Amino acid sequence: MPMREEVKLYLRRLTPLLILFLGLPLLSYLIWRFYPEKKLEVILVDKTVPNRNYREHTGVIWALNHGKFKKNTGADYLVDQDYFGFFPDGSQDKKGVVKDLEGKSEEEIKRLVSESDLVFLADTYGVYESDFGQVQQEKKIYGGLGKSEIELVRQAKDQGKYLIAEFNSMASPTSKSVRSEFENLMGVKWTGWIARYFDELNPEENEEIPLWLLEMYSFQGSSWDFTGPGMVFIRDSGEVEVFVYGLDYQNKVPLVRTQKMNKHGYKLPQVIPYPDWMDIVLVERDYQVISYYDIDPSTVGYERLKKMGLPRYFPSAVFREINGGRQYYFSGDFSDMDPNLGYHTFAGLPTLWRGFYVTADHTNRHSFYWNYFLPLLEQVFNEAGKKTP
Repeated sequence: MPMREEVKLYLRRLTPLLILFLGLPLLSYLIWRFYPEKKLEVILVDKTVPNRNYREHTGVIWALNHGKFKKNTGADYLVDQDYFGFFPDGSQDKKGVVKDLEGKSEEEIKRLVSESDLVFLADTYGVYESDFGQVQQEKKIYGGLGKSEIELVRQAKDQGKYLIAEFNSMASPTSKSVRSEFENLMGVKWTGWIARYFDELNPEENEEIPLWLLEMYSFQGSSWDFTGPGMVFIRDSGEVEVFVYGLDYQNKVPLVRTQKMNKHGYKLPQVIPYPDWMDIVLVERDYQVISYYDIDPSTVGYERLKKMGLPRYFPSAVFREINGGRQYYFSGDFSDMDPNLGYHTFAGLPTLWRGFYVTADHTNRHSFYWNYFLPLLEQVFNEAGKKTP
């Protein structure tokens, strides 16, 4: 066969692949470009930004931009600019600068909220010396819910805006007085307990077991001799309880359950594992439960939960309608996300990633994001957007 014919045959065979790898992304991009733009002015608070990966709010910004939600100016949201909190500068000396609501008057915050549609408290835990190197004694640089954020929540509630708060909005290092104000405004009561699942409880085999946790447990006069999967419950008083999988509870990884036929209309997976930090809260009766945590405690585990003052099920995502707006509380570190989410400018990309990251895979944070958190954010953003003039 002549060389020219071989080349033609090769190109002919290559054409379907070129259409697949070049044509489909181009088509996806063009479809996204024709999506209608929507206005949604968001006040985002993230005080836990020790470096420039912005992992505590990058997933929120990605969702806004993929959904073509624009600021009042018509501009896109920028992950390194459009939030209140700590702004790292990459240096070991100065470390960063604080740009938040502190120092603003009640009238200024009132006006800021009046010009917005949604307030999002992503994380207020803060930034610490250990984020920038080894230290002998942990020291806070910046963090905790403050009076200015309390006024932000109050104004959002009074003005009937949408508000989302999630794990660590009110736990350590927030003061008890400020936390109490937050709880009263939100109708959410923290039990004082936070919890997290670990694939391996043996610290010699799992570097994710923090040293401070082992030290807190030793202060109780007990020896940490746990192995295998398990959950750790930590109280603000310093008490530590360890639940061993198979002995104290039956769902290896805590499950987030959403009823398929829920009256709220949220389209979410019925079951998805959640292995990260959560706070255990109680909510007022006017709240509606979107999802809840289920660890399936054994008889022994259930008795331990009762002694700890905790219920059989823990709220995961809840909301209530108030003054024409809505208050949401996500009692998990949902926004904590590996920043490598890819470009937001392609239609159907979340559907594609949901095919790659199955709901059962708890080892990759992207699985929880694409299958649960992003769909939840999209639905809340669309709800809030409908109220925008």
